Amino acid sequence: MKNLVLALIFACVVVPASTHAQNAYITNLDSNTVSVIATATNTVIGLAIPVGLSPLGVVVTPDRSKVYVANHASNTVSVIDTATNSVSATIPVGASPFGVAVTPDGTKVYVARSRGRGGHFGGGRRPDSVSVIETVTNAVIATVPVGFSPFGVAVTPDGSKVYVANSSSNTVSVIDTVTNAVIATVPVGLGAAGVAVTPDGNKVYVANEGSNTVSVIDTATNTVIGSPIPVGDQPVAFGLFIQPALKFAGVPGAKNCHGTSVSALATKFGGLNAAAATLGFSDVQGLQDAIRAFCEG
Repeated sequence: MKNLVLALIFACVVVPASTHAQNAYITNLDSNTVSVIATATNTVIGLAIPVGLSPLGVVVTPDRSKVYVANHASNTVSVIDTATNSVSATIPVGASPFGVAVTPDGTKVYVARSRGRGGHFGGGRRPDSVSVIETVTNAVIATVPVGFSPFGVAVTPDGSKVYVANSSSNTVSVIDTVTNAVIATVPVGLGAAGVAVTPDGNKVYVANEGSNTVSVIDTATNTVIGSPIPVGDQPVAFGLFIQPALKFAGVPGAKNCHGTSVSALATKFGGLNAAAATLGFSDVQGLQDAIRAFCEG
């Protein structure tokens, strides 16, 4: 179980924590801490940050200001301020928080509460739930019943739906973020674990640990597409999808590259907010960073 959990955590936490300094936040299950790695030097920054007992899932908000850590044995979520790398709030969420994900606009965090996988697939006895945290107040605003032993959590790029893999139910619950209610339950393979959404939001990939397969869900119909994809033994985690480098209207190296690129995007999409959402960025800052990188050549 420990090896399985650590695989999920490692896959989920390597994310940017600052526009200028790229950091990775790593949960240490047995140390009850979070380590911060500067990816530019691959060195640990300062001392590990004390959080709750048995930290597992972790996510960084799109504005890179906060990190949310699910403390499985403390029944809480720790909030880390990335400016100081210290805990700024501790949120009670209920029994056994596990996977965690944030909406693209950064307003809500979804926390899967898994009370155990029962040592086998399909053996859950009580449905579990997902707690919804409002990031402005750091308070739980809703509790959504899902299947048995929810594991991975992922949000679509448009922020409209949350997909939760229920490992002991062999299903994926689909949550509407407006109503915070389950709108569909999708049967997948045995031991649904890691889950990830493609950058265009059209498909969801689910690692079925007990079937040694990956299921692909069409987000328009919330049905599985085709046959499960055979992979190796006990697939658990998903990394990030790699996107081709974007090309913009400006000429790299030219003084007006950034302005030309921004103007063209605003005209084409009716504003930078719409451009960022359509191109798969969590916010305008992320799009601006991509334009600068492109213009610098």
